[in-house]
Amino acid sequence: MPTESSVTVAEIAASSLPAVRVFERLGIDYCCGGKRPLGEVCQEKGLDADAVQRELDAAASARESTDCDWKAAPLRELVDHIVGTHHEYLKREFQPLADRLEKVYRVYNERYGPTLTGLPEVYSGLRSELETHMFKEERILFPAIVAAESAASCGAPLPRTPFGPFANPIGMMEAEHDSAGQALAQIRTVTGNFAIPDYACVTYRALMSGLQELEQDLHLHIHLENNILFPRAAELDRSRI
Repeated sequence: MPTESSVTVAEIAASSLPAVRVFERLGIDYCCGGKRPLGEVCQEKGLDADAVQRELDAAASARESTDCDWKAAPLRELVDHIVGTHHEYLKREFQPLADRLEKVYRVYNERYGPTLTGLPEVYSGLRSELETHMFKEERILFPAIVAAESAASCGAPLPRTPFGPFANPIGMMEAEHDSAGQALAQIRTVTGNFAIPDYACVTYRALMSGLQELEQDLHLHIHLENNILFPRAAELDRSRI
């Protein structure tokens, strides 16, 4: 795993899943905002860079044998993992979270006054954008990446795509990831870092827990695409005829 403080957070996260867990705990953005040196990020957040590096090293040494090296795994496997794990998670959780949010927002605004102001709109916008985003990936971009890898492995020319080089759709997907990251930041702000008031009911608590889990899963989801899948797909463009 890279160790110099000048190495970007994204590069460290791409080389080690345990590093992702450390960054999550410390509140370090390793996906949309991950293209910054670790030393710079630590200084900005008031963290001891050496202490953070020691924690990263310790996490790497204790790495679970089941962790997959997605930088080396076939792209088909990585795509299947992203769709089967992260896309399916979102599809499964979007509606239950929306139901909890609708109930909490209605009841708590009636009983206690303004509560979670703006959250329904932010959540709805995030959901709508991600549903369209995942559809484009699953129907267009991901199949093209898998087909290109298959051709490259056989020494055959890469298939033509309707969008030209992978850099074109990747740029669009990354911009949409940035937008999702901004929505997640808004959700964290509106909820006061997913704070749970003393008078919160079970549904309120489940909503905060679900939103926090959504944030964590989406961070890892975006990281796998921005920092591993997309750079590897862009490498395939070099063999395109």
